[in-house]
Amino acid sequence: MFGFSFEKTILLCVIAVFIIGPERLPYYAAQLARYAKALRDFAEGANAQVRDDLGLDHEEMNWKKLDPRQYDPRRIIRDALSGDAAGDDVAPVTAHRAGAPTDQESAVRESQGSGRERR
Repeated sequence: MFGFSFEKTILLCVIAVFIIGPERLPYYAAQLARYAKALRDFAEGANAQVRDDLGLDHEEMNWKKLDPRQYDPRRIIRDALSGDAAGDDVAPVTAHRAGAPTDQESAVRESQGSGRERR
């Protein structure tokens, strides 16, 4: 943590003993323990608040679905062209000639045309 090795931590403790002195060392050690406990309690409280705000099912949420790296345009196009996209239930867009009637327009014209023939 912070690039401190075990040897450096021991060296800092020895220096602290000399600077603080053996008389005040127990007081400062207890104060450090209180700060560490307060920090731990703060983190646990924040965690509990997030859990309450998000609800009980936040752990069951699909976090990969919310990953912004999935929105790579190349991957979206590749998935759409290969048919592996999640929206396979959407009807594919078909290209048609400019000015050519669509299937719906053709059906309307046929129904209108068949009505004229009956008259």
